Amino acid sequence: METTDAPITVDETFTATVDKVWKAITDVKDMRLWFFDNIESFMPEVGFETQFLVQVEDRRYTHCWKVIQVIPNKKITYTWSYEEYPGDASVTFELSEKQDQVTLKLSLNVTEDFPSNIPEFTRESCQQGWNYFIGERLKEYLESNLT
Repeated sequence: METTDAPITVDETFTATVDKVWKAITDVKDMRLWFFDNIESFMPEVGFETQFLVQVEDRRYTHCWKVIQVIPNKKITYTWSYEEYPGDASVTFELSEKQDQVTLKLSLNVTEDFPSNIPEFTRESCQQGWNYFIGERLKEYLESNLT
């Protein structure tokens, strides 16, 4: 993924309240159930930082996030980088409500190139990952009666 790439976007509509979707994407207990189960902490507050490790085969990815924008029940943006690799991006989750549905628009903008020789950093891998997290995992989570 490089700065010259178009942003990665995923749009998904859920039959849920905006409060329920917001909680799913900002409450660490909920995030562990559909996103990453080892997120140690998360708070939807500007300046909040967290780190957690994800391992893929023999590669380590210490995720480093810093919240840079919060509009409760509407929008959250955080930076996304890895301790072990160069590269930086921002990820924005934007919510819009219409009747009994909420549309989540995710966009990822690369602000510093990631290494091109690592499979997880290809545009295709990133798009597939976000499609999986938002279109499958979050959708299943919100449609269950767990929240």
